Amino acid sequence: MVAMAATKAAYIFSTSISLLLLLIPVALAKDHHTHGTSYLERGSSVFIEDGTTTTTTTTILASPNGLFACGFYKVATNAFVFSIWFSGSSAKTIAWTANRDAPVNGRGSRLAFRKDGSMALLDYDGTTVWSTNTTATRASRAELLDSGNLIIMDPDGRSLWTSFDSPTDTLLPSQPMTRNIKLVSASARGLLYSGFYTLYFDSDNELRLIYNGPDISSIYWPAPFNQPWVNGRTTYNSSRYAVLEQTGKFVASDNFTFEASDLGDQVMRRLTLDYDGNLRLYSLDATSRDWSVSWMAFRRVCDIHGLCGFEVVDASDWSKGCAPNVNKTASWDYRRRHKANSTATQDFSFKKLAETDFYGYDSNYVQQVSILQCRRMCLDNADCKAFAYRQGEGTCYTKVYLFNGQSFAYPPNDVYLKVPRRLLSLPELTSTLAHTCRVHEKEADSSSQMFQDGSSKFKFGYFLSSALTLLFIEVTLIIAGCWIVYKWERRPEITDEGYMIISSQFRVFSYKELQKATDYFQKELGSGGSGAVYKGVLDDERKVAVKKLNDAIQGEQEFRSELSVIGRIYHMNLVRIWGFCVEKTCKLLVSEFIENGSLATVLFDYQSLSPVLQWAQRYNIAVGVAKGLAYLHHECLEWIVHCDVKPENILLDKDFEPKIADFGLVKLLQRGSSAQMLSRVHGTRGYIAPEWALNLPITGKADVYSYGVVLLELVKGIRVSSWMVEGKEEVEMAVRCSTEILKEKLAGEDHSWILEFVDYRLDGEFNHSEALMMLKIAVLCVEEERSRRPSMSQVVETLL
Repeated sequence: MVAMAATKAAYIFSTSISLLLLLIPVALAKDHHTHGTSYLERGSSVFIEDGTTTTTTTTILASPNGLFACGFYKVATNAFVFSIWFSGSSAKTIAWTANRDAPVNGRGSRLAFRKDGSMALLDYDGTTVWSTNTTATRASRAELLDSGNLIIMDPDGRSLWTSFDSPTDTLLPSQPMTRNIKLVSASARGLLYSGFYTLYFDSDNELRLIYNGPDISSIYWPAPFNQPWVNGRTTYNSSRYAVLEQTGKFVASDNFTFEASDLGDQVMRRLTLDYDGNLRLYSLDATSRDWSVSWMAFRRVCDIHGLCGFEVVDASDWSKGCAPNVNKTASWDYRRRHKANSTATQDFSFKKLAETDFYGYDSNYVQQVSILQCRRMCLDNADCKAFAYRQGEGTCYTKVYLFNGQSFAYPPNDVYLKVPRRLLSLPELTSTLAHTCRVHEKEADSSSQMFQDGSSKFKFGYFLSSALTLLFIEVTLIIAGCWIVYKWERRPEITDEGYMIISSQFRVFSYKELQKATDYFQKELGSGGSGAVYKGVLDDERKVAVKKLNDAIQGEQEFRSELSVIGRIYHMNLVRIWGFCVEKTCKLLVSEFIENGSLATVLFDYQSLSPVLQWAQRYNIAVGVAKGLAYLHHECLEWIVHCDVKPENILLDKDFEPKIADFGLVKLLQRGSSAQMLSRVHGTRGYIAPEWALNLPITGKADVYSYGVVLLELVKGIRVSSWMVEGKEEVEMAVRCSTEILKEKLAGEDHSWILEFVDYRLDGEFNHSEALMMLKIAVLCVEEERSRRPSMSQVVETLL
């Protein structure tokens, strides 16, 4: 029993380490140093594979002082960006990135200084991912300066383009901040994708920080409820200019200034808008090669918009935000019941938070009303989370979001939190609800050198109390661990608090929980080569599809590692994976339930059980599937070849929007098998590209072929496998002969034949030009020679 618990703990630990390696490749990967020059001549081109794709960085240019380098920076297994980084930092910290939201393939992608004067980053298929605006100029060379600025100049030495004019999340010393420049945070710790926070000059000439969330947005710095002069700012200087000096002093045209705690010349610095929304100035220690914080905009990170509420969820990761200090299970039950019966106002009451406000996002504002009237307004609104009331003034604010929780002694303002009556007796609510941020950054980040006390004397009392505290915690953990081991097999089932979070919205389910959700796997939605799919309903009332994987022969650790990648993939035209279960020999995937089933069920229904897909719906499906495949092939961090694109794996939601299912299964099933085995497991007759049979390396062009066949079926309304061409019954031959005939017809001027070719059930109600376009694309996609097939991103561009 102890061994079993230890094994489970080891799996959890190994999964966490795998995620850490994926998210922060710089920290553990081996450095790769090439002898880059300080300039790049016009007409030159550098491929990623000129270095090696097994290393973290491939240097193209180096600054003369050796402090900066630029080139290809590895962000995932086969994903690279073109970046500038600090050569002297231990982790090769990135200062600028050209294609932060669109990494390129690790094989075949290149940086080209074109003969037309532009510098461009090209993906493996030749697609331009990023380029400079120096086309048709006298640009002669690109050079990386000692300041970390990458510039393109003409033969006279005049600058035509600079990286300083388009920063990402970092400002370097001497790099100006102007009205046209902004910093955008990264999306998460260790990831380069654009996040929700932006530093910019507003139209009123003030330097501001704004939170641009998926649902809401708001300025959160400087204090938005203060007048500019109260914040020490001015709006009268319209120059909108700011700069970080080499000494560590920052000055801006709106009177905002600050100084580093280690003011001086001989220090490498960077001003970075971090993923958690805090603006920090970092200084590089030349000896340890590590960064330390020498100034920050928010010492209390809870004050950052989108993060503050009642208490910090995770003090080590501020981006997770805050949450009410209320029992999670009871809180969820409250939300579910409130949603189901929003009129049951007698079930709710209010908890007073004195001298408090959650600034912004008022659903209603009423003057000169009583507190009882204000209370009634919140009770009658199902979306109301709380209301604020100012005694004396009689002003009422009903709140739909609880952000920016702060103490407001003046003007006198109280907030009343809406809670179920039965939760009022919980200890979390009977005690004072402390919304105030109690964790300071120096407590959350012990490595920070900011805000050190002036005295460095050793204090024995603090040491002794800390040691005793650690000893107590260790003993407590040992006792708790023994108790958990004893109770492990006796637990009835894993509840919500026992879930292990792999990433946002992605978790591990227990087999018992999925048994319960699927009513012991009673309702089968369908089955295929990879396994059967069952409908289920989770405890939180979400409908899910649970897929039993038949041939997942990997070990548990490897299975979890692969899923940690697949679980982070998200696109509107891909089925969302919500989690998985792996217990002994059982491996299951849990994904969202799609209402209208597969495209095959609807498209090939000749018994009138489903409504006939109209032309607009078919064209929209063609576009959506192309977008989803383009994302898998070119945009997500881990490029994925689907290997089994067919109508059965294209699901339609309630609005008939397409979502591709079963992507990534090639990573989970029969890993390391031969191409012949993969064709048998993942391919389907009629949709398999010729390269499978020829034992050629499989690329995204195999999916392009399958997509072309699906396009033909969308137009014709009949399975390719049922086409009969010149008496031949082989599916592959039917596709080949049909496309040859289509080529000839499409090349002609008379397109009247299209009326007979398009699905007769449409009664001629379709867009002729769109039908011709789809057929032209289909013919290109099913070319025998894969190099002649377009990429999925090119297909999307054509369809749009």
